[in-house]
Amino acid sequence: MSKGVEPTITLTDEGDWWVARDTESGVTSQGRTKEAALENLDEALEGYRGAGSEPTDEELREMGIDPENNESRSVDDSDIFE
Repeated sequence: MSKGVEPTITLTDEGDWWVARDTESGVTSQGRTKEAALENLDEALEGYRGAGSEPTDEELREMGIDPENNESRSVDDSDIFE
């Protein structure tokens, strides 16, 4: 049995800046808002790991996701800040 590492992101308020860090890779970024810091981290990780491609509808269905009913939520609406 393989023991994978779950990616962990830390998000800290540093006064005027929010700092987002991917603990697995050590990649860190910042932004004036939580959402900006996470978006900047996403961009930094893309540069670190290389750009991926969007999954096809078929790949989404194989993962149990219905592409027709798949909705994105705002970062502020997620549970990661609780």
